[in-house]
Amino acid sequence: MNVRNFTIGLLSVAVMLGAASCAKVKRGEYAKGSATIFVDDGFRNLVQEEISVFEFSYPESSIIPFFVSEDEAIDTLMSDATQAIIVTKELTKEQREYLKNKYKRVVRSHCIAVDAVALITNKENPVKDLSMEEIGKILNGDITRWTQIAGNDTTAIKIVFDNAGSSTVSYLKEKFLKDGKMISDNPNAFAQKNNAQVFDIVKKDKDALGVISVSWLGDDLEKAKDIPIDKRVEDYQNEADTIVPTMTTEVNIVRVSNPTEKNDFDPKPYAPYQVYIHSGQYPLFRKVYMISTASKSTVLNSFYTFVTGFAGQKIIMKTGILPYHTNPRVVELKQN
Repeated sequence: MNVRNFTIGLLSVAVMLGAASCAKVKRGEYAKGSATIFVDDGFRNLVQEEISVFEFSYPESSIIPFFVSEDEAIDTLMSDATQAIIVTKELTKEQREYLKNKYKRVVRSHCIAVDAVALITNKENPVKDLSMEEIGKILNGDITRWTQIAGNDTTAIKIVFDNAGSSTVSYLKEKFLKDGKMISDNPNAFAQKNNAQVFDIVKKDKDALGVISVSWLGDDLEKAKDIPIDKRVEDYQNEADTIVPTMTTEVNIVRVSNPTEKNDFDPKPYAPYQVYIHSGQYPLFRKVYMISTASKSTVLNSFYTFVTGFAGQKIIMKTGILPYHTNPRVVELKQN
Protein backbone atom coordinates (compact mmCIF):
# COMPACT_ATOMS: atom_id res chain seq x y z
CA MET A 1 0.00 0.00 0.00
CA ASN A 2 1.46 3.41 -0.94
CA VAL A 3 1.41 6.45 1.32
CA ARG A 4 -1.45 8.13 -0.53
CA ASN A 5 -3.71 5.06 -0.25
CA PHE A 6 -2.75 4.66 3.40
CA THR A 7 -3.73 8.28 4.08
CA ILE A 8 -7.02 7.85 2.26
CA GLY A 9 -7.65 4.71 4.29
CA LEU A 10 -7.09 6.56 7.56
CA LEU A 11 -9.36 9.35 6.44
CA SER A 12 -12.08 6.83 5.59
CA VAL A 13 -11.81 5.25 9.02
CA ALA A 14 -12.00 8.67 10.65
CA VAL A 15 -15.09 9.59 8.64
CA MET A 16 -16.79 6.31 9.61
CA LEU A 17 -15.98 6.83 13.28
CA GLY A 18 -17.04 10.44 13.15
CA ALA A 19 -20.36 9.51 11.60
CA ALA A 20 -21.33 7.85 14.85
CA SER A 21 -20.91 11.14 16.74
CA CYS A 22 -23.68 13.15 15.10
CA ALA A 23 -26.03 12.94 18.05
CA LYS A 24 -27.21 16.28 19.38
CA VAL A 25 -24.72 17.76 21.87
CA LYS A 26 -25.98 20.14 24.53
CA ARG A 27 -24.21 23.39 25.39
CA GLY A 28 -21.15 22.70 27.55
CA GLU A 29 -20.90 19.05 26.49
CA TYR A 30 -18.26 17.49 24.25
CA ALA A 31 -18.98 15.23 21.29
CA LYS A 32 -17.75 11.66 21.01
CA GLY A 33 -16.09 10.11 17.99
CA SER A 34 -13.03 10.53 15.79
CA ALA A 35 -11.90 13.01 13.15
CA THR A 36 -8.80 14.33 11.38
CA ILE A 37 -7.02 17.66 11.49
CA PHE A 38 -4.31 18.83 9.07
CA VAL A 39 -1.67 21.08 10.62
CA ASP A 40 1.29 23.08 9.35
CA ASP A 41 4.30 21.14 10.65
CA GLY A 42 5.61 24.22 12.44
CA PHE A 43 2.92 23.70 15.07
CA ARG A 44 3.40 19.95 15.58
CA ASN A 45 4.55 20.25 19.21
CA LEU A 46 1.67 22.34 20.44
CA VAL A 47 -1.01 20.38 18.55
CA GLN A 48 0.27 17.05 19.88
CA GLU A 49 -0.08 18.37 23.42
CA GLU A 50 -3.51 19.87 22.70
CA ILE A 51 -4.69 16.49 21.43
CA SER A 52 -3.17 14.55 24.36
CA VAL A 53 -4.92 16.74 26.92
CA PHE A 54 -8.20 16.82 24.98
CA GLU A 55 -8.33 13.04 24.56
CA PHE A 56 -7.46 12.46 28.23
CA SER A 57 -10.19 14.87 29.29
CA TYR A 58 -12.71 13.37 26.87
CA PRO A 59 -11.69 9.70 26.45
CA GLU A 60 -14.44 8.89 23.95
CA SER A 61 -13.11 11.55 21.58
CA SER A 62 -10.16 11.07 19.21
CA ILE A 63 -8.32 13.52 16.95
CA ILE A 64 -6.03 12.13 14.23
CA PRO A 65 -3.41 14.74 13.20
CA PHE A 66 -1.57 14.99 9.90
CA PHE A 67 1.46 17.28 9.94
CA VAL A 68 1.99 18.69 6.46
CA SER A 69 2.91 21.88 4.64
CA GLU A 70 0.53 24.82 4.97
CA ASP A 71 -0.35 24.56 1.29
CA GLU A 72 -1.30 20.90 1.68
CA ALA A 73 -3.40 21.63 4.76
CA ILE A 74 -5.42 24.26 2.91
CA ASP A 75 -5.77 22.06 -0.20
CA THR A 76 -7.08 19.20 1.97
CA LEU A 77 -9.70 21.46 3.55
CA MET A 78 -10.74 22.79 0.15
CA SER A 79 -11.30 19.23 -1.12
CA ASP A 80 -13.39 18.46 1.99
CA ALA A 81 -11.00 15.64 2.95
CA THR A 82 -10.76 17.18 6.42
CA GLN A 83 -12.89 19.70 8.27
CA ALA A 84 -10.20 21.36 10.39
CA ILE A 85 -6.76 22.86 9.80
CA ILE A 86 -4.23 25.01 11.67
CA VAL A 87 -2.37 27.48 9.44
CA THR A 88 -1.11 31.07 9.39
CA LYS A 89 -3.52 32.55 6.89
CA GLU A 90 -7.27 32.97 6.72
CA LEU A 91 -9.31 31.66 3.83
CA THR A 92 -10.23 34.14 1.13
CA LYS A 93 -13.83 35.14 0.45
CA GLU A 94 -13.71 33.04 -2.71
CA GLN A 95 -12.50 29.96 -0.81
CA ARG A 96 -15.25 30.34 1.78
CA GLU A 97 -17.90 30.65 -0.92
CA TYR A 98 -16.51 27.61 -2.74
CA LEU A 99 -16.76 25.44 0.37
CA LYS A 100 -20.30 26.67 1.02
CA ASN A 101 -21.52 26.16 -2.53
CA LYS A 102 -19.82 22.84 -3.27
CA TYR A 103 -19.88 21.05 0.09
CA LYS A 104 -22.45 23.06 2.09
CA ARG A 105 -19.70 23.87 4.61
CA VAL A 106 -19.77 26.98 6.80
CA VAL A 107 -16.27 28.20 7.69
CA ARG A 108 -15.39 29.17 11.25
CA SER A 109 -12.01 30.80 11.77
CA HIS A 110 -10.40 31.77 15.06
CA CYS A 111 -6.99 33.31 15.74
CA ILE A 112 -5.50 31.06 18.42
CA ALA A 113 -1.98 32.49 18.70
CA VAL A 114 0.66 34.88 17.41
CA ASP A 115 3.74 32.97 16.31
CA ALA A 116 7.25 34.24 15.63
CA VAL A 117 9.44 33.07 12.78
CA ALA A 118 12.75 32.49 14.54
CA LEU A 119 16.28 32.38 13.16
CA ILE A 120 18.76 30.11 14.91
CA THR A 121 22.52 29.55 14.70
CA ASN A 122 24.95 26.99 16.07
CA LYS A 123 26.32 27.59 19.58
CA GLU A 124 29.82 28.05 18.10
CA ASN A 125 28.63 30.74 15.69
CA PRO A 126 29.43 34.27 16.97
CA VAL A 127 26.47 35.80 15.10
CA LYS A 128 23.63 36.27 17.58
CA ASP A 129 22.08 39.49 16.21
CA LEU A 130 20.82 40.38 12.73
CA SER A 131 18.98 43.38 11.34
CA MET A 132 15.97 43.07 9.07
CA GLU A 133 18.11 44.55 6.29
CA GLU A 134 20.77 41.85 6.78
CA ILE A 135 18.16 39.09 6.79
CA GLY A 136 16.76 40.38 3.50
CA LYS A 137 20.21 40.47 1.92
CA ILE A 138 20.99 36.92 3.10
CA LEU A 139 17.74 35.53 1.69
CA ASN A 140 18.20 37.38 -1.61
CA GLY A 141 21.81 36.21 -1.96
CA ASP A 142 23.43 39.63 -1.52
CA ILE A 143 25.16 38.46 1.68
CA THR A 144 26.57 34.96 1.25
CA ARG A 145 29.35 34.56 3.83
CA TRP A 146 29.48 34.90 7.59
CA THR A 147 32.47 37.24 7.40
CA GLN A 148 30.21 39.86 5.79
CA ILE A 149 28.30 40.06 9.09
CA ALA A 150 30.75 39.31 11.91
CA GLY A 151 33.93 37.45 12.70
CA ASN A 152 36.56 35.91 10.45
CA ASP A 153 34.58 32.93 9.20
CA THR A 154 34.61 33.14 5.40
CA THR A 155 32.48 30.04 4.86
CA ALA A 156 29.14 30.29 3.11
CA ILE A 157 25.95 30.89 5.09
CA LYS A 158 23.81 27.75 4.77
CA ILE A 159 20.16 28.74 4.95
CA VAL A 160 18.25 25.76 6.33
CA PHE A 161 14.45 25.74 6.19
CA ASP A 162 11.61 23.24 6.26
CA ASN A 163 9.70 22.26 3.11
CA ALA A 164 9.00 24.79 0.38
CA GLY A 165 5.24 24.84 1.04
CA SER A 166 5.55 25.69 4.72
CA SER A 167 4.16 28.79 6.40
CA THR A 168 7.61 30.00 7.49
CA VAL A 169 8.95 29.93 3.93
CA SER A 170 5.81 31.62 2.62
CA TYR A 171 6.11 34.34 5.29
CA LEU A 172 9.78 35.11 4.55
CA LYS A 173 9.12 35.11 0.81
CA GLU A 174 6.38 37.72 1.18
CA LYS A 175 8.43 39.75 3.69
CA PHE A 176 11.83 39.84 2.00
CA LEU A 177 12.03 38.42 -1.51
CA LYS A 178 11.58 40.22 -4.76
CA ASP A 179 8.58 39.36 -6.93
CA GLY A 180 8.72 35.82 -8.28
CA LYS A 181 11.83 34.89 -6.32
CA MET A 182 11.95 31.80 -4.08
CA ILE A 183 14.19 31.00 -1.11
CA SER A 184 15.05 27.74 -2.88
CA ASP A 185 16.56 29.82 -5.73
CA ASN A 186 19.44 30.70 -3.41
CA PRO A 187 22.24 28.17 -4.04
CA ASN A 188 23.09 28.24 -0.33
CA ALA A 189 19.53 27.37 0.77
CA PHE A 190 18.63 23.80 1.72
CA ALA A 191 15.12 22.44 2.27
CA GLN A 192 14.41 19.82 4.92
CA LYS A 193 11.34 17.69 5.58
CA ASN A 194 10.26 19.42 8.79
CA ASN A 195 11.21 21.78 11.63
CA ALA A 196 12.81 19.00 13.69
CA GLN A 197 15.39 18.40 10.97
CA VAL A 198 16.14 22.14 10.76
CA PHE A 199 16.79 22.23 14.51
CA ASP A 200 19.04 19.14 14.40
CA ILE A 201 21.15 20.45 11.50
CA VAL A 202 21.77 23.81 13.20
CA LYS A 203 22.85 22.02 16.39
CA LYS A 204 25.55 20.21 14.39
CA ASP A 205 26.61 22.71 11.70
CA LYS A 206 28.25 25.99 12.74
CA ASP A 207 27.67 27.48 9.28
CA ALA A 208 23.91 26.93 9.27
CA LEU A 209 21.26 29.61 9.70
CA GLY A 210 17.98 27.90 10.55
CA VAL A 211 14.49 29.22 9.87
CA ILE A 212 11.97 27.75 12.29
CA SER A 213 8.75 28.42 14.21
CA VAL A 214 9.47 29.66 17.73
CA SER A 215 7.18 26.90 19.04
CA TRP A 216 10.08 24.48 18.47
CA LEU A 217 12.35 26.45 20.78
CA GLY A 218 10.40 26.29 24.04
CA ASP A 219 11.68 23.73 26.57
CA ASP A 220 8.51 23.54 28.65
CA LEU A 221 6.46 21.20 26.47
CA GLU A 222 9.37 18.78 26.12
CA LYS A 223 9.80 18.72 29.90
CA ALA A 224 6.04 18.35 30.34
CA LYS A 225 6.18 14.92 28.70
CA ASP A 226 7.87 13.63 31.87
CA ILE A 227 4.87 14.73 33.95
CA PRO A 228 1.84 12.37 34.15
CA ILE A 229 -0.98 13.50 31.88
CA ASP A 230 -3.46 13.90 34.74
CA LYS A 231 -1.11 16.34 36.48
CA ARG A 232 -0.63 18.29 33.26
CA VAL A 233 -4.39 18.57 32.76
CA GLU A 234 -4.77 19.85 36.30
CA ASP A 235 -2.07 22.45 35.66
CA TYR A 236 -3.65 23.65 32.41
CA GLN A 237 -6.99 24.15 34.17
CA ASN A 238 -5.49 26.20 37.02
CA GLU A 239 -6.56 29.77 36.29
CA ALA A 240 -4.50 31.18 39.18
CA ASP A 241 -1.24 29.86 37.74
CA THR A 242 0.95 31.81 35.31
CA ILE A 243 3.55 30.50 32.90
CA VAL A 244 6.84 32.04 31.85
CA PRO A 245 8.15 29.69 29.15
CA THR A 246 11.85 28.87 29.04
CA MET A 247 13.68 28.67 25.73
CA THR A 248 16.20 26.10 24.55
CA THR A 249 19.92 26.66 25.11
CA GLU A 250 20.98 24.07 22.49
CA VAL A 251 21.20 26.74 19.76
CA ASN A 252 21.56 30.51 19.56
CA ILE A 253 18.21 32.22 19.13
CA VAL A 254 19.02 35.20 16.93
CA ARG A 255 17.90 38.63 18.09
CA VAL A 256 16.51 40.85 15.34
CA SER A 257 16.64 44.64 15.05
CA ASN A 258 14.39 46.75 12.87
CA PRO A 259 15.26 50.46 13.10
CA THR A 260 12.51 52.39 11.33
CA GLU A 261 10.83 55.76 11.60
CA LYS A 262 7.90 54.03 13.32
CA ASN A 263 10.07 52.97 16.29
CA ASP A 264 12.30 56.08 16.28
CA PHE A 265 15.05 54.08 14.54
CA ASP A 266 15.58 51.90 17.61
CA PRO A 267 18.76 49.84 16.87
CA LYS A 268 18.22 47.40 19.74
CA PRO A 269 17.77 43.76 18.68
CA TYR A 270 15.00 41.68 20.26
CA ALA A 271 14.63 37.94 20.69
CA PRO A 272 11.36 36.15 19.82
CA TYR A 273 10.13 36.03 23.41
CA GLN A 274 6.42 36.36 24.08
CA VAL A 275 6.66 39.84 25.57
CA TYR A 276 8.47 41.18 22.48
CA ILE A 277 6.06 39.41 20.13
CA HIS A 278 3.21 41.03 22.07
CA SER A 279 4.78 44.50 21.89
CA GLY A 280 5.74 44.14 18.22
CA GLN A 281 9.40 44.85 19.01
CA TYR A 282 10.34 41.46 17.58
CA PRO A 283 9.42 42.10 13.95
CA LEU A 284 9.00 38.59 12.50
CA PHE A 285 5.56 37.52 13.70
CA ARG A 286 2.31 36.25 12.19
CA LYS A 287 -1.08 35.08 13.41
CA VAL A 288 -2.02 31.41 13.71
CA TYR A 289 -5.57 30.35 12.81
CA MET A 290 -7.65 27.29 13.52
CA ILE A 291 -10.13 26.94 10.70
CA SER A 292 -13.05 24.54 10.91
CA THR A 293 -15.89 23.59 8.57
CA ALA A 294 -17.23 20.97 10.98
CA SER A 295 -20.86 21.20 11.97
CA LYS A 296 -21.98 21.50 15.56
CA SER A 297 -22.36 18.33 17.62
CA THR A 298 -19.17 16.89 16.08
CA VAL A 299 -15.89 16.00 17.76
CA LEU A 300 -14.02 18.55 15.63
CA ASN A 301 -16.31 21.32 16.81
CA SER A 302 -15.61 20.20 20.39
CA PHE A 303 -11.85 20.25 19.74
CA TYR A 304 -12.18 23.72 18.21
CA THR A 305 -13.93 24.89 21.39
CA PHE A 306 -11.19 23.31 23.54
CA VAL A 307 -8.24 24.84 21.67
CA THR A 308 -9.80 28.31 21.74
CA GLY A 309 -10.70 27.97 25.43
CA PHE A 310 -8.66 28.61 28.59
CA ALA A 311 -6.81 25.28 28.86
CA GLY A 312 -6.06 25.19 25.14
CA GLN A 313 -4.63 28.71 25.25
CA LYS A 314 -2.52 27.86 28.30
CA ILE A 315 -0.97 24.93 26.41
CA ILE A 316 0.00 27.36 23.66
CA MET A 317 1.67 29.57 26.27
CA LYS A 318 4.07 26.73 27.14
CA THR A 319 5.36 26.52 23.57
CA GLY A 320 6.82 30.03 23.48
CA ILE A 321 4.16 31.20 21.04
CA LEU A 322 1.95 34.04 22.27
CA PRO A 323 -1.60 32.84 23.01
CA TYR A 324 -4.05 35.19 21.34
CA HIS A 325 -6.15 35.68 24.47
CA THR A 326 -3.40 35.81 27.12
CA ASN A 327 -1.07 38.69 27.91
CA PRO A 328 2.53 37.65 28.66
CA ARG A 329 4.43 38.51 31.81
CA VAL A 330 7.36 40.85 31.25
CA VAL A 331 10.45 38.84 32.17
CA GLU A 332 14.00 39.58 31.00
CA LEU A 333 15.54 36.41 29.59
CA LYS A 334 19.25 36.23 28.84
CA GLN A 335 21.19 34.03 26.44
CA ASN A 336 24.64 32.67 27.11
